[in-house]
Amino acid sequence: MPVGTRGTVKSLTPEDLYALGAEIILANTYHLWLRPGAEVVKAQGGLHRFMHWDRPLLTDSGGYQVFSLAQSSQVSEEGVTFQSHLDGSRHFLTPEKAIEVQEALGADIIMCLDECIPYPASDEYTREATERTVRWARRCQRAKMGTDQALFAVVQGGTSSELRRLCADQLVELDFPGYAVGGLSVGEPREAMVAAAGAVLPRLPAERPCYVMGLGAPEDLVDLVGLGADMFDCVLPTRSARTGQLFTKHGRMVIKNSRHQEEDAPIDEGCTCYTCRHYSRAYLRHLFLNKELLAYRLNTIHNLWYFLELMREMRRAIAAGTFGEFRGEFYRQRGHDSG
Repeated sequence: MPVGTRGTVKSLTPEDLYALGAEIILANTYHLWLRPGAEVVKAQGGLHRFMHWDRPLLTDSGGYQVFSLAQSSQVSEEGVTFQSHLDGSRHFLTPEKAIEVQEALGADIIMCLDECIPYPASDEYTREATERTVRWARRCQRAKMGTDQALFAVVQGGTSSELRRLCADQLVELDFPGYAVGGLSVGEPREAMVAAAGAVLPRLPAERPCYVMGLGAPEDLVDLVGLGADMFDCVLPTRSARTGQLFTKHGRMVIKNSRHQEEDAPIDEGCTCYTCRHYSRAYLRHLFLNKELLAYRLNTIHNLWYFLELMREMRRAIAAGTFGEFRGEFYRQRGHDSG
């Protein structure tokens, strides 16, 4: 899912996203709640109409941003009190409020409020936060009023495989339409991330969507799809585009490097995105070094195409029964970075 934090995927229009083949995008409850406000969006006809997007839309609960961006957040059983990163105003986010705001925004998939566990964290805190996440999921389920939005629960547990499995089992008993794995890629070693995801994914219902939150490196997508994950979101493709890091089948390319100054080749030979069909590395380097706005747009188009095409390739390989061969070829191609 391309990330449209504030109701926009930076530098692109919805028509650009359609052309890229994006089927669903993510918007952020925390940011939209604080500005312009959920009631403003609702009065405009909901987030789909507000941002001119007529395909599926997912909003997260806002919990991660409260823990990562907000000032002086304080967690209690009832919810979390925090100060806005915008103006210091105080707010109180409860499971019920998270559902209320997301229902006002009108996304197709909405998320339960969970407590994102940082890395490292003590065993005692990890257990308390995991158990609270399950209790909050029950409250979210009770608070949901409408029937036209799918509510996903979030599995927490830090890097503890035991707590991850326990949390997953308890949430599956509550019978949600879909499940997410949260609290990964928060500073833990990659091996710990893969182990935590591997402990959870086999325990989630195969017939329900499984969403791994906040992961975006190509290697992570390939490995976790192999473990059973279906959906991902991450700002990595778009943020990297704005810093001149471009994704190719051989690894990352840093477009400002002098080696690209006179290269007439596209970013990635064989790529059929709009950028690669029309522009050379030399031109993209020129735009980026001069901070031209077109640089961010063209780079973003390419990076999102790369990630969306990677997911399409994996779906085709799964359907053909050749995912193992696909994964092997993926890693063989990435024998070195192309920076």
